Amino acid sequence: MRHIVVALALALALASPALAHLTPPVVLVNDRDAVVSLLPGARRFFVREVRLSEKEKAAIRQASGWTPEEDFYRFYVGRDDQERMVGSLVFIGEATIHGSVRVATAFGPDGKVRGASVVELTEETYPWVKPLIDGQFTQDWVGHDSQSRFALSDRLARARSNSMTQFYGEVVANLVRRAALLYEYGIRPSGAAMLLR
Repeated sequence: MRHIVVALALALALASPALAHLTPPVVLVNDRDAVVSLLPGARRFFVREVRLSEKEKAAIRQASGWTPEEDFYRFYVGRDDQERMVGSLVFIGEATIHGSVRVATAFGPDGKVRGASVVELTEETYPWVKPLIDGQFTQDWVGHDSQSRFALSDRLARARSNSMTQFYGEVVANLVRRAALLYEYGIRPSGAAMLLR
């Protein structure tokens, strides 16, 4: 009987890897604070829902191998006192075998990364990602756009020596790149002038 229980547990874990390591989420930054801190200079905030066409999804898939699956992505657009666009921010996440990772990425009107922050992960993944957060690893991507290479820099060699830290650093890098692609195909084609309406 014990063999059947073990086999069943293993089968469930393999069939649904996301259920294999459920640990509580750790919220590092709430959404409001992420928007305010990553869009400094903005005084007013608006939400813009971006729905990608099949053609835009196909272009993203061709550029990156990733296909956006959400019906829409919510961008938070920040404007200054004169109604000029300061930037926009999107939250994007990924489910891994050790739980979800969620990242906020902010862009200037030119589509370049202004900043990024890991906002949520799990108790299990936190010790692996903390050395990267302490090293302010997302600052290395400021100024990057959708055509850039998002990778962990050489200055993080010590933290990268842990294979799980390396793995989760790459997960975050991919999420920031996906956010840049969403900006490029969802926000930028309409131009900054559209965002000021």
